[in-house]
Amino acid sequence: MWCDRLVRGLDIHEFDVYAFSTGQAQEDAGWVELPPQVARVRTAPLWTAEEDGVVHGRRARRRFTEHYGDLAAALCAAAEPGTAAGPRTAEADRFATALHGLAELARDEGGLVAALRSERAVRALERACRAPGARRTARDARVADLLTVADHLERALRPLSLDWYEEDGLGAVDLCHAASGGVTALPGLLAHHFFGVPLLVTEYGVRLRTHYLTRPDASPPVRSLLAAFHGLLTAETYRAASFLVPGNVHARRWQERCGADRAKLRTIHPGMDAAPFARVGEDTGEFRGEPEQPGPHTLVWIGRVEPAKDLVSLLHAFAEVRAAEPGTRLRIVGRASGPEGEAYLGHCRALAAQLFPDEADGPHAVGQNPVSFEQLGGPGAETTADVHAGATVTVLSSVVEGFPAGLIEAMFCGRATVSTDVGAVVEVIGGTGLVVPPRNPRALAEACVSLLRDPERRARLGAAARARALELFSVEQNVTAFHGLYLETVARTPVRRPVLGGAGDPLPFAAPAEAHVPGHWTEPTPRAVPAWAAETPEPLMEPVTETVR
Repeated sequence: MWCDRLVRGLDIHEFDVYAFSTGQAQEDAGWVELPPQVARVRTAPLWTAEEDGVVHGRRARRRFTEHYGDLAAALCAAAEPGTAAGPRTAEADRFATALHGLAELARDEGGLVAALRSERAVRALERACRAPGARRTARDARVADLLTVADHLERALRPLSLDWYEEDGLGAVDLCHAASGGVTALPGLLAHHFFGVPLLVTEYGVRLRTHYLTRPDASPPVRSLLAAFHGLLTAETYRAASFLVPGNVHARRWQERCGADRAKLRTIHPGMDAAPFARVGEDTGEFRGEPEQPGPHTLVWIGRVEPAKDLVSLLHAFAEVRAAEPGTRLRIVGRASGPEGEAYLGHCRALAAQLFPDEADGPHAVGQNPVSFEQLGGPGAETTADVHAGATVTVLSSVVEGFPAGLIEAMFCGRATVSTDVGAVVEVIGGTGLVVPPRNPRALAEACVSLLRDPERRARLGAAARARALELFSVEQNVTAFHGLYLETVARTPVRRPVLGGAGDPLPFAAPAEAHVPGHWTEPTPRAVPAWAAETPEPLMEPVTETVR
């Protein structure tokens, strides 16, 4: 959504959208209506690749074997994952040369789909693993490991076979903005290689970190080789990019750890639309000094239901909250994330039933559990703003968190928050909410109780939170920051094409700004002339006027 908001906000620029799909369900979801500043849309799937029918001749096969073998050799000799980033290594240079060689081969021959799936690729990978100088984990790779790695490399290198890298394609743009790192940034990386197009990379979650946290059940050789591939790809992307744009300080630290040059880093927080939350944030009686509405307190949690959200600790903390404030209720609003999330949701429901037996006013009344599990769109939870409108305090209990968008929504609504100290939470909250250690139900409960018992403090924190969110996390600040970075990037880029549109149209920034202002800098440079020319009444040069649009 941040890409959509950025494109719509920068209507003074013209955009070409190059998009990857990650699954059939995503493609079946349909298309969205685009603003007029989007001139062209090109899409390609990353989850599948049809045979392109390209049959390589002997010379092309030799080129493929050489480049793929060099790429595999770089993976086998690269430093172990987790090693601190240092100066650029020979393996990084070899990887970059091999990657660009494969891209040039694909451009010349029409694609690499069949070659990357061939036995030739597996054998080249095997030779690299058995060669002198290969790491021990690479030498231990078995046939099944080699097939797994070759299959992953084939999927990761699919962007090389696209027909996007032409003069009238990515070669015709002034700037490539990759919405993520890793494989997603490959088209921008190749546009920089083929045409010198400047590359801008935004990462709200560092892709290399994500890879380190996945594939826990893979064998050590597979994990080592794939970590080396993604590490070298990240290093090459960071090297080629004009600017790297982390969405928060947490991501920035990871980029620096992965080898990013600090001089290229520009932190720009994601922009969120504050309009849907304006009614709740501005019309709350507490902020106008009115007395608090009577009724039980309500804690609200909103998000995807999955183990990383640690709802178990939240439920145990709520048991202590109920002991201190008996009338308090807890609303858990969100959908389960995949099969693992469904199982976790069932476990949380069972735990809630065990911790909080149904309460009834009498022997013939039906009890009601103080914990409710709901989904957005249901009664009283039509929108996120509706949920926050009924919240006394919003709670975040995660043990793993990137950029907490749900927390910003609560801040837009002017709600006091209690959060765990993970990811970019402290950066987002600042001093406008309470932060406790993760996996600490007692600390979580004590923070919630302290806010439930102090309405004036809740009001102060909520008002400060809303002001901070509007200042730092709105769409307007995000669009303005990217607009300035776009201009700075293009201004630093040498002129690549003689004309922009029609014949004679100058490129932006091709002439200095002072060329518009009359003065000595717009006059022709004097030069030595023969004596006979000095006596000539007619001038040798006519003044030149430059215009830049």
